[in-house]
Amino acid sequence: MTSAVVEDPAGQDVFGGVDSHADTLHVAVISDNGGHLADAEFTTTAAGYAAALAFLGAHGHVLAIGVEGTSSYGAGFTRAARSHGHRVVEVNRPDRAERRRIGKSDPIDAYAAARAALSGRASSAPKDGTVAGIRALHNAARSAVKARTAALNQIGHLLITAPETIRAKYGRLKAAERTDALARLRPAGDAVHVAVLTALKSLARRAKELTAEHEALTRALDAEVSVHNPGLRAAYGVGPDTAAQLLITAGGNPERMRTEAAFAALCGAAPVPASSGRTNRHRLSRGGDRAANAALYRIALVRMSSDSRTREYVARQTDAGRTKKEIIRLLKRAIAREMFRCLTTTVTVPGIADLRPLRQSKNITLTAVAHHFGVWPTTISALERGIRRDDDLAIAYRDWLTAA
Repeated sequence: MTSAVVEDPAGQDVFGGVDSHADTLHVAVISDNGGHLADAEFTTTAAGYAAALAFLGAHGHVLAIGVEGTSSYGAGFTRAARSHGHRVVEVNRPDRAERRRIGKSDPIDAYAAARAALSGRASSAPKDGTVAGIRALHNAARSAVKARTAALNQIGHLLITAPETIRAKYGRLKAAERTDALARLRPAGDAVHVAVLTALKSLARRAKELTAEHEALTRALDAEVSVHNPGLRAAYGVGPDTAAQLLITAGGNPERMRTEAAFAALCGAAPVPASSGRTNRHRLSRGGDRAANAALYRIALVRMSSDSRTREYVARQTDAGRTKKEIIRLLKRAIAREMFRCLTTTVTVPGIADLRPLRQSKNITLTAVAHHFGVWPTTISALERGIRRDDDLAIAYRDWLTAA
């Protein structure tokens, strides 16, 4: 710990900076003119957070605290600081050029975080904890998918080198059929056959268990997302995974993003100026949250395949000479604007709970409804169950049922 002599600690304004880690956090204090006052290391426990806040307060009136990793290693300190009324701002890691110039250590990073809070370079409020449950379910569901994919890939690799009788019997089957067959088999034969079949059976059962686990987690995630932001979940092309990712990116307090342009930039969907001299152009952004960018991409693909307005837009842009990649970029920017409205304002979702009982009370089949509106029966079923939102179709469907 290093410190400087302060003549009147209680009468001066100071800024704090925190470099957070799994077990420790390093806290630095600077004056309002940027002078280094002191730094110290604390543990990431309730007692450590209290000591760190007392350490900051001992050097003056704390105007703001810059914290690296407010949603990861610094989450505990951030909650403690905000509960004591301190203003906390989120700090990005120093860029590589600065890090090469001044080096890296915990005190250096902590002082850099404090200077970022002082200069205003770091001004974003940290995300609150209201989406912590959604983040946990989302991470668990993604992990289940990755583990299942790894198991299925291992099955494929084993079958490539398996004895010919095993490869001939199971190699030609499709993925789901093969997994079911392997999960039911009883290993028999010589030592090699028994070993290979036992491994395949184990991997197949693991894949089936992970599939069931993922489905259960997705149902729980869908329920959480629908309660947290029903308007976002009901938007066309937004499923549980996509809605969860956008909520995680925006945080439970999306008002910290002042404009929809800021949200688009956060998602990497805003073009970046790349002009110089007489050249005036923009380039594709490679920054931002790439998981959120992928979520916007999935929404764009769904709408391009099944939303009539989007298909008409794609046709117009294609006639104008734009490529598919360019059209998808335009769509992602427009979708980011729509998602920002869903995240920051209360969107009323029309009720659909009456559609299925009304249809059944009049003994009308899904096939008859689908034939009348020129869609697939699955479209009507998804609309009735709330899986798919189409307000125009829902209104027309209700009017038709009422008049039938």
